[in-house]
Amino acid sequence: MNVLIVYAHTEPQSFNGALFRTAQETLRAAGHSVQTSDLYAMKFDPVSDRRNFTTVKNPDFFKQQIEEMHANESGGFAPDVEAELRKLEVCDLMIWQFPLWWFGVPGILKGWVDRVFAMGRTYGGERFYENGVFKGKRALLSLTTGGPGTAYEKGGWNGDIHAILRPIQRGMLRFVGFDVLAPHIVYSPVRISAEERTAALDAWANRLRRIEHEQPVEVGEY
Repeated sequence: MNVLIVYAHTEPQSFNGALFRTAQETLRAAGHSVQTSDLYAMKFDPVSDRRNFTTVKNPDFFKQQIEEMHANESGGFAPDVEAELRKLEVCDLMIWQFPLWWFGVPGILKGWVDRVFAMGRTYGGERFYENGVFKGKRALLSLTTGGPGTAYEKGGWNGDIHAILRPIQRGMLRFVGFDVLAPHIVYSPVRISAEERTAALDAWANRLRRIEHEQPVEVGEY
């Protein structure tokens, strides 16, 4: 299985960093091929504009979707965007590793989506949801939170975590055709003991050893 891990945390020694390394080591040990996009280490530019392209459809007015479709027809994506598109296209499973920031993904990861999920190449022409470009591929969110699990229950301070993640899982991943696996969430790793963090890493590794057999969650579940 070909796996792409997109990692969005600026500190390698963070718990997100540990989850990222654990995923790589576990999946490779299981015989899978792993590619990574370590966005901060790559200094990936999250700003989406004409720098996404080497071609120009309309020099007088910039509409990104029109330029994306033109670039798709003429091989005109910028090298950094094209490289990420190729990783996306060959993977069987994509994992996003990130801390939950302001009820969403970090800006650098959102910018990766803005630039890489290009119209004509990753969606469009009735190719979305169950007919999406990436139909048959799977995606998984692996994330940490600042608050405890009780804060993310229905009726908790922050509300249901599945409602919080729905715009990401449905509006980004499912929209382009990915089947979505249940999210992997470690609540408030900064507030748990070293032993509990070790156990959380072991649980992540154990899940990944069986990940190819997991079934996607139904739409109503996320």
